[in-house]
Amino acid sequence: MAHEGFEPAAVLEQITAATEDLVRTAARFTDADMRAPSLLPDWSRGHVLTHLARNADGGRRLLIWARTGTETAEYPSLDARAEQIEEGAGRGAAELLADVRDSAAAFEAEYRGMPPEAWSRIVRWTRGQQRPAARAADSRLSEVLVHHADLDAGYTPAQWPADFVRTMLGRVAASFSAREDAPAMRLCATDTDTEYEIGGARPAPVIHGPQSSLLAWLMGRSRGADLTVHGAADLPEPPFLY
Repeated sequence: MAHEGFEPAAVLEQITAATEDLVRTAARFTDADMRAPSLLPDWSRGHVLTHLARNADGGRRLLIWARTGTETAEYPSLDARAEQIEEGAGRGAAELLADVRDSAAAFEAEYRGMPPEAWSRIVRWTRGQQRPAARAADSRLSEVLVHHADLDAGYTPAQWPADFVRTMLGRVAASFSAREDAPAMRLCATDTDTEYEIGGARPAPVIHGPQSSLLAWLMGRSRGADLTVHGAADLPEPPFLY
């Protein structure tokens, strides 16, 4: 079975809405805007948009693998992916925007052709993770929403959909709990009254804030200025996620 709670039509609706928002932002950019820094170290906005286009291509290939049963690699290698991003980052605004649109449309077309049983088939990501194909849908939604904020063009984590934030916050907390390099802490989402435990050490600092602020901080998209911490002088330092 695909992972619990996965509803292909509902997730596609979310991906489509997130992509339309992203395209509206990118459509405002001039060539000079594309050269401006993003919020990611050493990446311009052109890098971020090229990455999103190639991510759509990679996700589409994983869906083809799941649908046909024929191994279709997400990327030839991580080095090849990095080269594609670097080569494409310097293109003009019109070409970058067209690439984002066209790659997203191709991903959606493949998505719509997936038979129900294909979502549970195991495919392998470039880093070696083997997961049901349904995770490619969730991954695409996360990529579009998170990197939209990375463009540093007015869209912020506070605008991430609440359902996405709640689901992603739980996943990130669980992921950090399984890592030896994650500091112990307890997260308290002030807008949902939800708590998340990371690590088992006690006593552990308690961090309070809106769930989108907690997620942005854990994902390295915020310094946590709008969070409060109890039981420690400063916020812990979450390990790198992506």
